[in-house]
Amino acid sequence: MRRSWDGAPRGGKGVARKGNKKSMPLVTPSTYASPPGLGNGHLQTVLARFARRVPPVPYRRERIDTADGDFLDLDWSRVGSRRLGIICHGLEGSSGGTYIRGMAHALNAEGWDVLAMNYRSCSGEMNRTARFYHSGATDDLARVLEHASHGYDDIALVGFSLGGNLVLKLAGELGPNADLRIRRVVAFSVPVDLGASARTLSTGFGPLYVRRFLDSLKRKIEAKRHLLPPHIDTRAYHSIRTFREFDDRFTAPLHGFRDAQHYWDACSSKHFLSAIRIPTLIVNARNDPFLGEACLPYEEAEQNPWLFLEVPEYGGHVGFMSPLGGGQERWWAEQRTVEFLHDDAVAVRERDL
Repeated sequence: MRRSWDGAPRGGKGVARKGNKKSMPLVTPSTYASPPGLGNGHLQTVLARFARRVPPVPYRRERIDTADGDFLDLDWSRVGSRRLGIICHGLEGSSGGTYIRGMAHALNAEGWDVLAMNYRSCSGEMNRTARFYHSGATDDLARVLEHASHGYDDIALVGFSLGGNLVLKLAGELGPNADLRIRRVVAFSVPVDLGASARTLSTGFGPLYVRRFLDSLKRKIEAKRHLLPPHIDTRAYHSIRTFREFDDRFTAPLHGFRDAQHYWDACSSKHFLSAIRIPTLIVNARNDPFLGEACLPYEEAEQNPWLFLEVPEYGGHVGFMSPLGGGQERWWAEQRTVEFLHDDAVAVRERDL
């Protein structure tokens, strides 16, 4: 019995993937080499966002409905393939982000259709319900998979930061019942331990990043204040300084969690890594200023033969600037994704498990 993307049984034949007791070696050494002078994690994080120039992607937008009366905007870049790459952006990102467009160009060039998902409120138009999106909202990603998978033989999930947590969590939730067309999962700069990441971002230069995210989220809170339940207090938003405070006041009560800690515990993909039965690559830089040691899941990778963990010394957060620079050239994260999707050694290992 196969199962649908959200885990519900459905008819059809197929053999679920099965694991064994072999361990999967860590990917060492990493192939990533930082350009000279860019070994600082903060520098790579900032420059990758503001210094790179990527041509627009000729997206065609599609809007689909959700079961709760909301909508999701999907941006497609098709090349006439039977292979589909679904790309998931980070917190307060969108399909128009530099790193998303770079990945879309790379996958298209390799003969993959691309679907860049926009989360609720992230497509340029505010969503209809009080609910936003969050790091564990795999029901929306499952809805996109269910809708988009028709007509494709091979599907890859690629996620960055929050989007990386989403694709890993969904892969773990599906476990051995994952549709066999999902061939690979790739995730970069992933806060696999949400609480640890939030604590890391509350120290050092972290509050500077948090302030930028909170300012963006504040505009959305104000735009949909009339939709929020009466018990959610939007007054004194300016007093919020940390993700814990924001998640306590908004994320948790809007999405059915008791508080920030409950939300982090329930949605951290680290708890789902052991159940993954799809060849999966996680790339987290050691100098990522958003993560910290708890977000380097060595033990989970060593115990799960489906899980590859690569930890470059450098790269920052969604950085991984390549020595060749920007422009239309492919950056390392994009090249690494393409290599993993087409790695014959991974394919052989997959057949052996």
